[in-house]
Amino acid sequence: MLRFVLRRCGLAVPSLFGLLVVTFLMIRLVPSDPAAAMAGDAATPEQIALLRHKYGLDQPVWDQFVVYLGRIVRLDLGESAFTHRPVATDIAQRLPATLELIFASMFLSVGLGVPIGVLAALRHNEMPDFVLRVLSVLGVAVATFWFAIMLQLLFSMQLHWLPLRGQLADSVPRPVNITGFLLLDSLLGRRWDAFGDALAHLVLPAVTLAFGGLSGIARFTRAGVLDTLQNDFVFYERAMGFRRSRLIWRYVLRNSVTATVTQIGLLFGGLIAGGVVVEAIFDWPGIGSYTVQAILTGDRQVMLSVTLLVGVIYAVVNILTDLVHGLLDPRLLDRT
Repeated sequence: MLRFVLRRCGLAVPSLFGLLVVTFLMIRLVPSDPAAAMAGDAATPEQIALLRHKYGLDQPVWDQFVVYLGRIVRLDLGESAFTHRPVATDIAQRLPATLELIFASMFLSVGLGVPIGVLAALRHNEMPDFVLRVLSVLGVAVATFWFAIMLQLLFSMQLHWLPLRGQLADSVPRPVNITGFLLLDSLLGRRWDAFGDALAHLVLPAVTLAFGGLSGIARFTRAGVLDTLQNDFVFYERAMGFRRSRLIWRYVLRNSVTATVTQIGLLFGGLIAGGVVVEAIFDWPGIGSYTVQAILTGDRQVMLSVTLLVGVIYAVVNILTDLVHGLLDPRLLDRT
């Protein structure tokens, strides 16, 4: 097991290095001058040149990359050119909000997608199966930003059931910061008013992010269960009188979720990338809105750091996904 993890970590290092190189070069190709943006419209050429020298923007691209790579090795993400604070500090403050949104979306996607997929497989070519097919097409075809706006128009502006945006109402004091996760801090501090309000604010962005992933997980689960139901051991256990519920949820599902586990792993990383749009629409104070602000202001250090963070999360999730595959089928670990 340890050898397997170390091998996967070693394979992830070249991928992350390639991500750094590509991202660094692509950002430098954008025709913009961060020093001029930082200095403002009223800045003189001397002030702009001073800022460019301060942040090393007047150095050759290769020298800038070597300096940046040295900082990454020392776990130093640098300083934001606009907040003038360490990027790591800004990310640490905003990451819990993003993770809270992602965990809620994953809970909805997996908690609903797996049962729906199993039901569709058991009722193959019947109404639940047809409903899943329509849901799968909608999950792929519907644009996230359009779906988010439609939810806001219906549940916030028409029905007034849920808040329009934000993480907590201005009239509700924030609980004491213990873990950084608003819902958990509300529970630990027994702030039921803050917990209820934060949960209401979480519903719409979480549903928006979960919709596409739910349809994908349900589709892969359906395909896996349909394939497993054709195996000989299923016919044997049916003949032996196994209860249908035990047979499906204990034996069939375990042998059917390999593709589903892969989809869940990819979904986790995809939710972070997709959260950029959702957080911007719902004014969610996470990494996504922080990235949008950095793009609009040309804050290269933030853009590089967030891209690296997403890449690391993708690598970690892929390793964990392979480990889960190994637990479901130990032969996979032996092959590595």
